Amino acid sequence: MFIDEATIFIKSGDGGPGCVSFLREKYRPKGGPDGGNGGEGADVIIEASSQIKTLIDFRHRPHFKAEKGQQGGGKNMSGKSGNHLIIKVPIGTQLFKHETNELIIDLLKDKDQILIAKGGRGGKGNAHFSTATRQTPRFAQPGTPGEEIKIKLELKLIADVGIIGCPNAGKSTLLSKISAAKPKIAPYPFTTLSPNLGVVQYQNFETFVAADIPGLIEGAHTGLGLGDKFLKHIERTSIILHLIDISDPDYLNNFEIINNELKQYSLKLAKKPQIVCLNKTDMVDEDYVKEAKKEFKKKKVSTIEISGLAGKNIHQLITTIYKKLHSCS
Repeated sequence: MFIDEATIFIKSGDGGPGCVSFLREKYRPKGGPDGGNGGEGADVIIEASSQIKTLIDFRHRPHFKAEKGQQGGGKNMSGKSGNHLIIKVPIGTQLFKHETNELIIDLLKDKDQILIAKGGRGGKGNAHFSTATRQTPRFAQPGTPGEEIKIKLELKLIADVGIIGCPNAGKSTLLSKISAAKPKIAPYPFTTLSPNLGVVQYQNFETFVAADIPGLIEGAHTGLGLGDKFLKHIERTSIILHLIDISDPDYLNNFEIINNELKQYSLKLAKKPQIVCLNKTDMVDEDYVKEAKKEFKKKKVSTIEISGLAGKNIHQLITTIYKKLHSCS
């Protein structure tokens, strides 16, 4: 299951208390204070990992608590510090403060990390407080408590190309043709319920990442259909591949609906470079396709015609995408 949002509670480790102790040895009945310091509480670190693809684990485990520092001991022995807790999240995860929704950090690269909660400081033992005028201190410091924070995690996929279009436009079929991805494919709307990623290989071992975004409908930016749940995943893409089902008589209106949803969701998103792709050309005659291309030309929109199912012009499309990506970089 693809989960792209989660809220978690984090607590770093408390510092261990210092020790009150006095040295007692044969022939040294008054050896003086020898209480050691408490151990440091463990920090909590959040790290991006390429091995994690979804936030589903955080739905089942929303609480994280790091180890406490141990109490100091006699003979000036310090307590053991807690082992730092590293929480791994997918690359592309954003961290927000739960109360204010303020962005803390955007983890964009593998191994990117942030110290999200500092462990408590260990308390000083009574040996620390011994002076010439206070030779037998009978007190020690308690450890300071660890930090607590409640944060919201939000995953935005990192892809070069976002494939968008109306439900059943053929997005998953196309992704399966241009990459090794195996998305669910079926002849009914909303087959895809979560984004799929695929690595596309171009000549000379050049690659780019494409994301199949679940079908959008009119009103998606307000939450209709699958809503705006997945629109955010297009925000990181460099370009948009707008797939049009040419066999649908209402293809021009569908094109306008999707572009309007992008605009309503984000003006920045609407201004991203687009490649408009006329799909399912194997289901209509050649004259129909020519007429459709003319209609888009009137709107000053250039198009490329393909058939994802039949594999028509797939290599040409990959070349077009690759060149567009490099012209935008």
